[in-house]
Amino acid sequence: MASSNDDWCTIESDPGVFTSLIESFGTQNVEFAELWSLDDDSLLQLIRPMEGVENAAVHGLIFLFKWQSSSSSDAEDVNKEEEGGNVERGKALVGDDCPEGLFFAKQVTHNACATQAILSVLFNAPNSIIETDDDDNADNNADTNAATSKTTDDDKNGRKLILGNTLSNFKSFTSHFPPDLRGEAIGSSDDIRTAHNSFGRAEDAFLSDPSKAKRAATDDDDVFHFIAYVPHEKDGCVYELDGLQAGPIRVGSYRPEIGDENTTTDENNNNSSATASDMDWIRVARNAIQTRLANYSSTEIKFNLMAMVQDKRTYLTERLNALAAIGVEESDPNMLAVRSELHSEEEKRAGWASENERRRHNYLPFCVEYLRALAGSGKFEGLVEKARESVGEKRKRAEAWKKEVGKQG
Repeated sequence: MASSNDDWCTIESDPGVFTSLIESFGTQNVEFAELWSLDDDSLLQLIRPMEGVENAAVHGLIFLFKWQSSSSSDAEDVNKEEEGGNVERGKALVGDDCPEGLFFAKQVTHNACATQAILSVLFNAPNSIIETDDDDNADNNADTNAATSKTTDDDKNGRKLILGNTLSNFKSFTSHFPPDLRGEAIGSSDDIRTAHNSFGRAEDAFLSDPSKAKRAATDDDDVFHFIAYVPHEKDGCVYELDGLQAGPIRVGSYRPEIGDENTTTDENNNNSSATASDMDWIRVARNAIQTRLANYSSTEIKFNLMAMVQDKRTYLTERLNALAAIGVEESDPNMLAVRSELHSEEEKRAGWASENERRRHNYLPFCVEYLRALAGSGKFEGLVEKARESVGEKRKRAEAWKKEVGKQG
């Protein structure tokens, strides 16, 4: 274990980064997908990503937003209880009020919010496979949220989320910890911190001076924060998991029997029962996210939303095996179509790996040498002046655009 005060870098909100991060822990059968819209059709594509797949798993959502003092979910005016609903919202649940089996950790480590949001989804995923080293750890898992399995033998179709040894042991170890100690455990974990920092930019470490205290953020700085939204099967509610809060925040229910206004049913949506359940909780989470978005200016665009979903290769491989089992030949159009989609997924993964290598590469020495060469050739000052003129023009256009938007508003 390392000191929780050791530096954690900021990491980019990107599906390739997040997927590679969890796979470095040994997690299998999941990936991240970016959401560009909150309409029903876009949400449904998470559950029905291809023809013939009706119930692809969606384990949780991770939302990145620009933090502001009014964005705290502890504020009394955020997500208040709606008329007719019997589920309290906008209040951090602590102590005995915290739902049984829901994993929540306080964030006590600077810059750890991205990884902490990811862990919040992973540790609350239902029906995940927990790989334990011994029977004592298996007993600890009995108190956790999801129905869990000890080995991958229980996953006949290769679709279940497999936590992997590192996270399985961590979840077992912290299963009886209070939220603040769970946060300390995350910040002190060598394995988790090393994996997180492996996606930092090398030039950031090169430019920082370890002998000087880091500058504190001011009101003029853009400070971003990650939070998670997960369904909780035991009570049929959706929770916002924000490590800066005292506890999880219930944002709505997705089961008809609880009677929350956010609940939608098959009668209103022509979905299968399995799909409807996932769509219902996602809609509740969407409503909470839209409430947050309403607190920002209409011109603010610095948000990002990702879903932790089932690895598309799992059901493509399953489809290939099913076709082969009934004697479909390799030259058959159906077989070729599935193989083409599987190839596209492998190419996407290769692209992610290449992009991550570029993120890790330190381009600073090249840039310094390039600037030296420009200075030596006598072209540097002219290029600097040209750049200043270009920036001045961009600022003028931006100011003109702001004035125009102000008039329209």
